[in-house]
Amino acid sequence: MSRNRGSRPANAARMGSAPQHEQADLPALADREGVLADLERVICDAWASFDRPRASEPELDEDLATRLGSPLPEEAGDAEAALGDAARILDASISPSRPLYLGYIGSTGLEVGVLASALAATYDANLAVSAGGADLVEQQSLRWVADFVGFPLAEGSFTSGGMISNLTALLAAREKALPGSRAEGIGGRRAAVYCSDEAHYSVVRAVEVCGLGSAAVRRIPIDSRRRMRPEALDRALAADIAAGVTPVAVVATAGTTLTGAVDPLDEIAGVCASYGDRGVWLHVDGAYGLPAAAVPSTAALFTGLDRADSATLDAHKWLGVQKSCSVVMLREADRLRAAFGHEERYLLHEGDVVNPVDQTLEYSRPFRSLRLWMAFRVHGAAQYRAWIERTLANARRLTELLRAAPDFELLHEPMLSTVCFRHAPSGVADLDEHNLRLARALQGDGRVFLAPAAVDGRGCLRVCFVNFRTTPDEVEYVLEVAREFGERPAELP
Repeated sequence: MSRNRGSRPANAARMGSAPQHEQADLPALADREGVLADLERVICDAWASFDRPRASEPELDEDLATRLGSPLPEEAGDAEAALGDAARILDASISPSRPLYLGYIGSTGLEVGVLASALAATYDANLAVSAGGADLVEQQSLRWVADFVGFPLAEGSFTSGGMISNLTALLAAREKALPGSRAEGIGGRRAAVYCSDEAHYSVVRAVEVCGLGSAAVRRIPIDSRRRMRPEALDRALAADIAAGVTPVAVVATAGTTLTGAVDPLDEIAGVCASYGDRGVWLHVDGAYGLPAAAVPSTAALFTGLDRADSATLDAHKWLGVQKSCSVVMLREADRLRAAFGHEERYLLHEGDVVNPVDQTLEYSRPFRSLRLWMAFRVHGAAQYRAWIERTLANARRLTELLRAAPDFELLHEPMLSTVCFRHAPSGVADLDEHNLRLARALQGDGRVFLAPAAVDGRGCLRVCFVNFRTTPDEVEYVLEVAREFGERPAELP
């Protein structure tokens, strides 16, 4: 990292030319402007590298890898050298911002999110208590994302991810179904939570943390489109209620992680509403798929979302911003306060006004919403809809290519932007093992990053299109590279 060191700023001495721990005034970098200039180059180089797929993934050089095992430094070091090492480490790391990162559910790494992250880190506002203007941005961001997907928002919060968002909603549901459980526990009361057989494991983990135990999870069978079967849900609810079990919540998935299936929300909402005066709490886990509710080609899949009691969405997935930026939204006010509100001598209330921490599980809560707020401000909802439609078109394009290719097999009918398939060349006896080895080879090669998976016990390749940088031509390249390795099965790792 070379830069022109010409003239130093007039206040260089104040910023600290002495070693860091010897500065008597401020813990400031010795050359703020110079280091920021270096950082600007690093970020711009990274952004440029995200515009097109790389021919290969670089490996960390041996010298730096060795130094990463060194002990805690006692003396001050050089900020420029540390920044240079960090840049090399990250360049040799797997980044979901690259256009052919198709494994798991990544993001786009929108450039405006980097700016928002830098600003949020600079001011380090804590949204556990009143943070002034940051509180207003958070509330506006909640309204914007709810409007974008069509959820009737009464209250909500930004969290660290889908796990915490799902947990937040289920804790609110537990307090409604089992009043007083946050203080007294569930005691001898029996309770259950219902989800599809393809729901994310975070639902099970949240149920465990809620104190209900994983045995309280009822996995509801799925149909041929991999969606929860409402009639099976109805039978499970009726059987539990007859046995004295209290339903806490039904968790419908709006875009499963494995195949992108969207449960029939309206039918499930009808089943939930048919039980008791208040019905059973319906939570929609839309961490991955809910942004597709905003676009014409898939909006109908989300009919009934407005009947849900709560919903989650990870903006660090299909809305393109950096981790972590998740949203939990509730249809009824004061449910979060019932689940999390508290009185402490170090955190007083002014009258009946709640502190932000009275509505969240977290105390130290960074200004996550600024990323999404900046993204909506800069790009606008219309551009987002166009981007999402393009990723959906990429999934449809891959599906067409798979149907036309005799050596590939499509394992499900995609509803959103996730496609599971496998390479099925003649002469390979164990296709499951072949595809798992093929996935490892592709990840090692680095040109295309996809994930191994299993659908109905069949080993396969899984891709998820959520990166706005991926082009239709690059979709065809996925199969080209997979075929290149797959046609040499003896060489697969």
